Amino acid sequence: QVRTTVSGGGSVQAGGSLTLACAPDGHPQSNYATGWVRLAPGKEREFVSAISWHNGKTYYADSVKGRFTISRDDAKNTVYLRMNSPRPEDTAVYACAVSPYGSGYYLPSDANEYNNWGQGTQVTVSS
Repeated sequence: QVRTTVSGGGSVQAGGSLTLACAPDGHPQSNYATGWVRLAPGKEREFVSAISWHNGKTYYADSVKGRFTISRDDAKNTVYLRMNSPRPEDTAVYACAVSPYGSGYYLPSDANEYNNWGQGTQVTVSS
């Protein structure tokens, strides 16, 4: 299964911006989608966003909709998650993985539908 490496984490001020990158060690286009999850102290793991490699459809959790943007670079086989106007409550470890499931009608939006979640990167948002 495809392994992923996340980069771009760090500290950012509230209202600023930060972009995370998810680079695969395999062939992401052999899978249906790439997704992002985050885990913060005191909170349950949350599925944040996903994008299809087949048709470009996207998914956003209500908590980030309108503020985060997911995109892909087919030439680099890389998926990006841009965090616009991040808030302190966005502080978490962010990880990505690929999913072999889904179809043109369905974009997986559950962490259990994705394989080999990476270790992730820490994002800290200060006020």
